[in-house]
Amino acid sequence: MFLKCMYKQQHKRRHNHALTDTSRFLLVSLNIDAILQETTIHLRRQKLNSMTDGLGLDDAYGATLDRIKRQGNEKARLGMATLMWISHSERPLKPGELCNVLAVEIGSPSLNTDNVPSLETLLACCQGLIAVNKEASTLQLIHATLQKYLQAHPELFGTAHERMAEACLSYLDSQQVNALSTTLSDLEETPFLEYSSLYWGMHAKRGLSDSAKHLALKLLEDCPSHISTKILLEALAQKPYSRAVDFNNLSLFSGLHCASIFGIADIVASLVEIESCDINQKDCAGNTPLMWAAWNGHEGVAEILLGRQDINPNKPDNRGQTPLYCAAWTGHEGVVKMLLGHDDVNPDKPDVYGQTPLFGAASNGHERVVEVLLRRDDVNPDKPNNNGQTPLFGAAWDGHEGVVRMLLEHGGVSPDKPDKLGRTPLWWAVKSGHAGAVALLQPLASIISNASQGRGPT
Repeated sequence: MFLKCMYKQQHKRRHNHALTDTSRFLLVSLNIDAILQETTIHLRRQKLNSMTDGLGLDDAYGATLDRIKRQGNEKARLGMATLMWISHSERPLKPGELCNVLAVEIGSPSLNTDNVPSLETLLACCQGLIAVNKEASTLQLIHATLQKYLQAHPELFGTAHERMAEACLSYLDSQQVNALSTTLSDLEETPFLEYSSLYWGMHAKRGLSDSAKHLALKLLEDCPSHISTKILLEALAQKPYSRAVDFNNLSLFSGLHCASIFGIADIVASLVEIESCDINQKDCAGNTPLMWAAWNGHEGVAEILLGRQDINPNKPDNRGQTPLYCAAWTGHEGVVKMLLGHDDVNPDKPDVYGQTPLFGAASNGHERVVEVLLRRDDVNPDKPNNNGQTPLFGAAWDGHEGVVRMLLEHGGVSPDKPDKLGRTPLWWAVKSGHAGAVALLQPLASIISNASQGRGPT
């Protein structure tokens, strides 16, 4: 009877006409759950009568969160911590990962497996606000509107990323994880190891407490021999245009390289003050710390490194690509400007393939970076690579119309300049099927061809 009354009352509310069917069902479900939490018919009747016409999803979420907090110390802690991790994690978490991280005691030297809660306990503590995605075997919030609600109320979790960084680092600094060999491939006994290895730095970059900084510096002292280093480098090696990693030379990978990858400026600032620190050292992927900062667009880290008198901002990797090339290739305008502001940086230095920073930016369609580089008198906008292909080739090949237009408008670019096989930018644009680039290039190509040969282009 109560369920029937509840549905009728929700159905009559005027504002519910604006809700989707899914949201309306969710609202009814949450309010029914609230009623069924009461222990007597009298209390359930009171709860039903208290649900006024103004009640919506936000009110239902708020009421459910209040119930979670009133469960008792440990249940309330587990419920809110579960919601924090699911709503703030860098990727969806598996049940085993979440259960294990919730057992971590910050700063404890050991992991207590007897403290790991069960999935059933977490589901109960969250009062229906989380569910298991059976297809992906991950945990998720009950509805997308709950994610928006939690984002709109950051006070619910306070310094979430600081706490998450502390938990990840405490896990990595534990005796059990420190005892693991870098050759280990089976991680079943340490379910949270992969996540903590790949994402501790992302949480620390967003919020770094004194405790997290202490734990991070401790971890980075033994960076080459820690299993998290191998996990991180294996993941980075799978990214597009990644460098080949020599896993036999992990000793070259320092804590400064790791902190530069994540972009944690506060930790980088501490590490560069260490007397034995070599800020120009290449790691097992051939990258310097500045190179990692440039690849990932970490302006704060780049500023610290470029401020050092012993920095070599032109030091290339194993393919002859400089930090400026990397920043231009990935389109990180802020880092590009920082590097160009350094007196020792060569803005037109080619790599082993003859490709300049402008070629890299043009090939990837980074218009703002192209604009910055074209303003420089010491950048040759028509400089060919080893195959005779200019930056205009790269832009035309991938159909970056904005860059094609910018290069054509520059007085120093030859629009019909062929490569070593006689192919022009227009030929590449046609072959790649980029009609917009063809439309920009064809009128110029026709003029040049007609003037020189008395006929139109093929």
